[in-house]
Amino acid sequence: MSVQPFALTAGEMARAFGGALVGGDAGVPLPTVSIDTRTVAPGDLFVAIVGPRFDGHAFVADAIARGAAAVVVSEASAVAASPVPAIVVDDTLRGLQDAARAIRRRAGSTVVAITGSAGKTTTKEITATLLARRFTTFRNRGNLNNHIGLPLSLFELHTAPQFAVMELGMSGFGEIRRLVELAEPRYRVWTNVGEAHLGFFASVEDIAVAKQEILEGAGPDDVFVANAGDPRVAARVAGFPGRVVSFGVDVPADVAVSDVRARGFAGSAATLSLLGERRSIETRLLGAANLANIAAGAAVGLTAGLSADDIVAGIADLAPAAHRGEVVKAPGGWVVIDDAYNSSPSALTRALETLASTPGRHLAVLGEMLELGEFSEGYHAACGRSAAELGMAAIVAVGGAPARALAEAARAAGAPVVHHVADSTAAADLARTLVREGDAVLVKGSRGIRMEVVVQALTEGGR
Repeated sequence: MSVQPFALTAGEMARAFGGALVGGDAGVPLPTVSIDTRTVAPGDLFVAIVGPRFDGHAFVADAIARGAAAVVVSEASAVAASPVPAIVVDDTLRGLQDAARAIRRRAGSTVVAITGSAGKTTTKEITATLLARRFTTFRNRGNLNNHIGLPLSLFELHTAPQFAVMELGMSGFGEIRRLVELAEPRYRVWTNVGEAHLGFFASVEDIAVAKQEILEGAGPDDVFVANAGDPRVAARVAGFPGRVVSFGVDVPADVAVSDVRARGFAGSAATLSLLGERRSIETRLLGAANLANIAAGAAVGLTAGLSADDIVAGIADLAPAAHRGEVVKAPGGWVVIDDAYNSSPSALTRALETLASTPGRHLAVLGEMLELGEFSEGYHAACGRSAAELGMAAIVAVGGAPARALAEAARAAGAPVVHHVADSTAAADLARTLVREGDAVLVKGSRGIRMEVVVQALTEGGR
């Protein structure tokens, strides 16, 4: 039986938060939640989260002035004589998480949880897009994938979608475990294991151990969608109590992509095997990494009941998300591959290989990859060598010492034009002098380097 959209009342919300309702009308409906007074809308429940750099209790009065219908606090003094219902709890973050799980359970949505070192956001978008062909489907927005963002996403399940596709992020042991406890996923998708966040771990193997937490608490009715092409993921299939559906590119798998034919900036064509049923597919998404993401999404869709026709048609309609491999034709006659959202060594190497497969002279504007810790300069140097070996006509490295290491390695490996600059503004100015009609330019880097500044400079107006 499907669940209709619902809203918990202030009284029900107090029980979900594990707190006490103080004052106001217990029957006030509270369908939406906010932790930021800058975005509070009339009727919201405002939760005063305490963070390392802020304390939401300082903004309670502002939230009420902006129309919050109720507030959650851990300091009763913050709501003295409050004109709206107040829920007092011991820990507002813990209460937020507990209430989010209560919303998730009442909604009854089938949750698909996705983790991985690279590609999880794109896989989330692909999976949700495919499922939406037949089911009402929710996906968490942007990067709301951590201990605060995921609960906020779960609150949105009051709309009672049939499926909810959730990305799970992490930067340490135990984080995914907690997110799985909250989301209670039926499907657990593990895209890969890579070097992202290596600054928080001693080794890539430790990253795999932390990612493996997505499998905890699974039962016989759950589904593990596992990358057959990643040895660290494939090694953890044994012992999963539910159904395992494997995916991959040019490897034996339940859902497998093969016979890949690159079509330049138009994407690629390939053969998709769906539990042995072979179908031809075409996609506008660039690169082999996106074909693996497509296979993962198709594996979820197939297991959820989509037909092969649904999946093939959905793949043809896929478009890249903002700053995640978008192909932008600039007025000056060059093409920009906008992959500015984030970066890691393995993802950068795949992006460079994709660039090298496209027509034209190739330029790479590469922002520093953050959160690599003591391994950072070595990984940057390796990527610089790869860029040179793949024939980049010009390379611009952006950032601090690791970016300088990338530039020096590229220069030593024979790249003809190499520059190192300190920030994205300088990179934007330099890139405009290097690019010319007919070129293909990859722009990629960690979010903190703000490589979107370079994209904007290269895609707006003429030279």
